[in-house]
Amino acid sequence: SDVILTQTPSRVSARLNGDISFKCSASQDIGWSLAWYHTPYGQTPRLLIKAGDELYTGVSSRFSGQKSGSDFTLTITGVQAEDAGHYYCQQYSKLPHTVINSHSETSMSLKGHYHPMICCRC
Repeated sequence: SDVILTQTPSRVSARLNGDISFKCSASQDIGWSLAWYHTPYGQTPRLLIKAGDELYTGVSSRFSGQKSGSDFTLTITGVQAEDAGHYYCQQYSKLPHTVINSHSETSMSLKGHYHPMICCRC
């Protein structure tokens, strides 16, 4: 059966220089085959984390990934203004590689900053 990914929270407001975490839960075992992406407002997605906890080349060490069972967590330490946007997880253990439901991405804004809500799903 298809792998269903559920991501929480669906919307969050972060404080500049604060820390924040997002959770992605898989409906079945996918090993470490999970990636995290960030879509800054009005821009194209960029890969942050692959294989659950491996930082992609050129990505700030402020981002980190963890795994516990079928639950994966993306943490941002010391949130910066450029971190606002949409975050989503993708599994690549089983085809189809991306199976999403209505709670599959997180919109993150910064307190005191206005950003238009531009949703992007890939």
